[in-house]
Amino acid sequence: MRYGREEQVNKEETLNSSQKVDLNDLMRKVRDEEKKSKRTSVYLSAAAISAFAVFGIILTL
Repeated sequence: MRYGREEQVNKEETLNSSQKVDLNDLMRKVRDEEKKSKRTSVYLSAAAISAFAVFGIILTL
C-alpha cells in the first residue's frame, strides 16, 4: 500500500513541476491507440469469418 502512495505522490510532483503538454506525444498516443483498435477489429473480423467458413464447411459435409 505504501508503494502505491509514493508512486502517486511522484506523479503529482511531476505534474505540478511540468505544466507544459507535448502535443506530439499526445498525437502519437492517439495514433497508437487507433492502430491497436484497428488491429483488434481486423483480428476479430478474421476470426468471425473463419468461424463462419468452418461452420459452413461442416454443414456441407
